[in-house]
Amino acid sequence: MSKRPVSIVTGAGRGIGRGIAIELGRLGHAVVINFAGNASAADECLQLVRDAGGDGIAVQADVSSAADRSRLVQETVSAYGRIDLLVNNAGVAPNVRADILDAGEESFDRLININLKGPYFLTQLVARQMIAQVQNNSATTAHAPQIVTVSSISAYTASVNRGDYCVAKAGLAMMTALFAARLAEYGINVYEIRPGVIATDMTSGVKDKYDHLIEQEAWPLRRWGQPSDIGRAVAAIARGDFPYSTGEVFNVDGGFHLRTL
Repeated sequence: MSKRPVSIVTGAGRGIGRGIAIELGRLGHAVVINFAGNASAADECLQLVRDAGGDGIAVQADVSSAADRSRLVQETVSAYGRIDLLVNNAGVAPNVRADILDAGEESFDRLININLKGPYFLTQLVARQMIAQVQNNSATTAHAPQIVTVSSISAYTASVNRGDYCVAKAGLAMMTALFAARLAEYGINVYEIRPGVIATDMTSGVKDKYDHLIEQEAWPLRRWGQPSDIGRAVAAIARGDFPYSTGEVFNVDGGFHLRTL
């Protein structure tokens, strides 16, 4: 049984997931670095977590695969004996941005499977493990286990050339509400973090577009968000700073959600 808090971060090799993993490392967590295919990026992230004061392991698993989801949970529990925090972060963008009047089912199925179905059923598996821990009183942290899902401003912002992505992110918002309601009786709090425009590989292809929007003051804080901005928000939750909140949405978007005139 690990003396460190134990966290799973999906899609943790790069981008937002890496930023989250490093901040959890600063809190001394044992971080399970989940990755789909880039083992070298995951190993690099794991070293950064250790450099920050944490520890962990890297586990390859495709969250869209039921077998892989089960193995991810099993390997975590086998290594550490429990799970204190799940961070649903893994996600992909459409391979091709296509108008919703033309977009096909292949892209839709891919995004729903990875971005929504995967987190939904991984959360189900982890929730069962967390409930067992609560009932066995086996937690070693000061608070009950917690679940965080990283969604996007696309949960409510219509982008007609990537409707599949928006639909998946909107689904994550309801998933958070559902699990928050279901797990409250066990003291397991569930949260959604809604990033704005974050500087990652995923957004690098549209950098000029977002640079222009920043110049036009499309959101109040006129800069790109960084993975560490999301990581610090997750760290605040991981510390147990919001014990009387569940189902809460944290906007980490430079104020994009504000309606201003």
